[in-house]
Amino acid sequence: MKIRHVFSTPNLDAAQSVMNAARGAGVNDDDILLVARSDIELEEIPNDRKEADTDLLPAALRGAGYGGAAGLLAGLAAVVITPIGLTLAGAAAAAVAGALVGCWASALIGSALPDPIRRKFDDEIQAGRILVVLDGDKPFLDGIEPSLVAAGATPLPYESTKAMA
Repeated sequence: MKIRHVFSTPNLDAAQSVMNAARGAGVNDDDILLVARSDIELEEIPNDRKEADTDLLPAALRGAGYGGAAGLLAGLAAVVITPIGLTLAGAAAAAVAGALVGCWASALIGSALPDPIRRKFDDEIQAGRILVVLDGDKPFLDGIEPSLVAAGATPLPYESTKAMA
């Protein structure tokens, strides 16, 4: 399972040095992304390097789980209440309907939220620093961290599994 590490650099030249060090250490080019203030991203960062995720997928997955659980509980409660006459198949249908509604509603909300990296390190981004985001196996990323620091990166306190990796 891939995890995500984030490093801060003072400028685009330093970010380029860190990206080169990561590539030299064996990080796949598709696993290197940059996050910066919007004016810097527009003028200086190529589109294939931009981290433009929203919280859509994680929010949709959370919504499906919570909605499914709520639908199942509502369905089971309806089975217990005799006048309604709902069967266990009806309870399962209620769980599916709850999961769908929860997924849809959470995805709508999640699509409007910036990704967790932008939320957590907004001060770094607004100060004009460039964040280098690397995806890979934890032991591998931990092993190459000293070479990235030597190239000008500052490790930031962030480690997360990459959604849908």
